[in-house]
Amino acid sequence: MSKKILEIKELKREFVMGSETVHALRGISFDVQAGEFVTIMGSSGSGKTTLLNILGCLDKPSIGDYFLDGVSVKTLSRDELAQLRNHKIGFVFQAYNLLPRTTALENVELPLLYNKDVSASERRERAIHALEQVKLADRHDHTPSQLSGGQQQRVAIARALVNEPVMILADEATGNLDSRTSYEIMALMQELNATQGKTIVFVTHEPDIASFSSRTIQLRDGRIQKDTKIEVKRSAKEVLENLPATDDY
Repeated sequence: MSKKILEIKELKREFVMGSETVHALRGISFDVQAGEFVTIMGSSGSGKTTLLNILGCLDKPSIGDYFLDGVSVKTLSRDELAQLRNHKIGFVFQAYNLLPRTTALENVELPLLYNKDVSASERRERAIHALEQVKLADRHDHTPSQLSGGQQQRVAIARALVNEPVMILADEATGNLDSRTSYEIMALMQELNATQGKTIVFVTHEPDIASFSSRTIQLRDGRIQKDTKIEVKRSAKEVLENLPATDDY
């Protein structure tokens, strides 16, 4: 775990709104090592969304440095940012963001359509493998409307994995799911982290969900309030096993 996937140095982000300057981030510094599972928490107005946009290469800091897998983000053009995003980051969203009229397999293939080095047959092969990783190989021909919310989120995670990114960036990925399905998704995330060494940055406002990670960064008013390593993280699989069987989800 010696390689740094993320390196943030004195990050500031300011927005001018009319005659006012909004200081969304006020000098944030932290690193994420390869293989870490980090949650970022914060209430509305904490700077969480602004930080997420910068980490996802959707925005640039006003001041400070952000290195993603050794690449300085602030020096890149818009096209270079898009390329970095597509090759280095796997996104998982709260609302799944699947195309409704395409199959699970076709949804997972999407990020590879922009990669000219990947043939159609390899694209399909990698998409099938990604669906196998999230235990949905038997649903590859189903459209989103034929899948449950948890299954749709698994398709979204497979799509995030298909480009073999250096980091999975999840934005409130359990926000639309009930408790049992949320734990199922977190069990999958823990498995990907533990068995495949995937680096995961998981943005959430739920302490319950954050307890499944190995480290939590708490934001408040654009600053890091706490950066806590979780010595004994909870096992989502064990929590699932101990849920009452009579629960109707």
